[in-house]
Amino acid sequence: MQKKIPQRQCMGCRERRAKRELIRVVRTPEGNVNLDFGGKMNGRGAYLCPNMECLKKAIRSKSLERSLEVEIPEDVYARLQKEMEASHG
Repeated sequence: MQKKIPQRQCMGCRERRAKRELIRVVRTPEGNVNLDFGGKMNGRGAYLCPNMECLKKAIRSKSLERSLEVEIPEDVYARLQKEMEASHG
């Protein structure tokens, strides 16, 4: 039997994709916001496609902030942007 691939929804484009294709942003139990590349950090997670358009949409609509129920610090958005630029050359 084939193993089920976990799906998550991107907070930018709202499309469902395989969890490992997405970048996880996590709010830790202490209230900090981090990027979680291993997908194992404790806390509430929200996902984004590794795509600048999705990041821009998520920032504009504040969907990450609503999903994580916390204000996202500017440096987290900056790190997300750097990661996306690095992964797309």
